[in-house]
Amino acid sequence: MAEHTPSDGDRPDEFTLIEELFAPLAAGAGGAYGLEDDAATYTPSAGHELVLTMDAIVEGVHFLAGDSADLVARKLLRVNLSDLAAKGARPVGYLLTAAFPRAMDYAGMRAFARGLAEDQRRFGLHLWGGDTVATPGPATYSLTAIGEVPSGRVIRRGGADEGDDIYVTGTIGEGALGLLAAQDLLPGLDADLGAALALRYRLPEPRIAFGLALRGLATAGLDISDGLVADLGHLCRVSGVGARIELEAVPLSPGVRAAIALDPSRFERALTGGDDYELLFTASRADRTRVEAAALNCGLAVTRIGVASGEGPVFVDGSGTEVSFAHAGYTHF
Repeated sequence: MAEHTPSDGDRPDEFTLIEELFAPLAAGAGGAYGLEDDAATYTPSAGHELVLTMDAIVEGVHFLAGDSADLVARKLLRVNLSDLAAKGARPVGYLLTAAFPRAMDYAGMRAFARGLAEDQRRFGLHLWGGDTVATPGPATYSLTAIGEVPSGRVIRRGGADEGDDIYVTGTIGEGALGLLAAQDLLPGLDADLGAALALRYRLPEPRIAFGLALRGLATAGLDISDGLVADLGHLCRVSGVGARIELEAVPLSPGVRAAIALDPSRFERALTGGDDYELLFTASRADRTRVEAAALNCGLAVTRIGVASGEGPVFVDGSGTEVSFAHAGYTHF
């Protein structure tokens, strides 16, 4: 037991940090053993299989240097939960590696743990283990999210058929234009609209409930992290189908529409910039009523934006003219 709780300016040792901040996040997860062992154990529910996904976020790449640590932690958890949602998986736990900058004080670390605690409660999962280290470089956090899905019911990227409808949840472009808003790079935009965009960049919304509703309904699916254009390309490639997308059907929020009105070139950024973490999925044309009912039941806007057909993704405007983009989406390399 630590002799004292570190003050906000202290640099706690690793074991105090785990005991004070992270062990409480494992409470309720029996297989985590209070983070007092070297590994965790978990037995999936009968008739289920595990779904595992891992994403990392790095300061200056996925979040801004001045972003609040609690929001950074929540974004880290949510981008991973978005992958589980796209697979139709129920989240059950996660593993965390946190490389805290040496300049971060205990207050920042506490805020980080507080953000995780808040979203753990909301999404119903617990910390199972991981590692904490110090780094002289930028803050770097990696999280492995674990979910479970009935055996054989996981939603894959491959599986779309010719003629399937193509849908997206929510709205597109708020992540990419939200980054600009967070950097004060949308001059002339209404302040409230800009603040809403910035918050969506910092705090995406994983569509867990709707992902569960898509089991046995979606023929293929993934979440939009690299941008609608790029991620549609991934789905089409793995499924072996083409796509025709009606650009006027792509749902945009008031903030995105206002930003595009100020500079039409931002439309391409909205479709290719990434960080939306909405679901992109396909379903049989015969299941339109079921998709609409699932969306209504979840209280979520879901928009049909095109159809799987032809070869490769094709985007057309209101007049039916094909539109091309300078690049498909975000890549790290």
